[in-house]
Amino acid sequence: MGIWRSLSIKLGFADLHTGRAPISVFLLDDDTRRHRWFKKRFVNDEIDIADNVADAREYLSNHKYDAIFLDHDLIPEHYESSEPDDERTGIAIAFWMAENNHIQPSALIIVHTRNADGALRMVEKLREAGRQVEYVPFPMLDQRIRNYWKD
Repeated sequence: MGIWRSLSIKLGFADLHTGRAPISVFLLDDDTRRHRWFKKRFVNDEIDIADNVADAREYLSNHKYDAIFLDHDLIPEHYESSEPDDERTGIAIAFWMAENNHIQPSALIIVHTRNADGALRMVEKLREAGRQVEYVPFPMLDQRIRNYWKD
């Protein structure tokens, strides 16, 4: 440590905030605006993004994540569908993760969809499997992220 740094610490002028260690984040969402939002929010972290179930399974099988963010409705036809869940929605990943407890066993999972009914089905299935999961609607997500991972 240099003399100026040492002196600035003693006088209280030095910034001692070291920040948090980078985390590894996975996002499943079809909205490119949300992709940009997550990249900006986790700018100093590692982030992988998938917009479909097949790619999500690939990422989740081959990488380790601290946080996993899941959307329910992945294609526009799901927004007004009379059949709320199918193999192309985020619930397919929730069921897959519930059946494969060895995949991402310690990751915090946050379901961030605006589809509350779909989110609750996803959370219920993941909790039944013993997963650490919660539902946070997207408009409230920024504050929750700040609570978990302070800059």
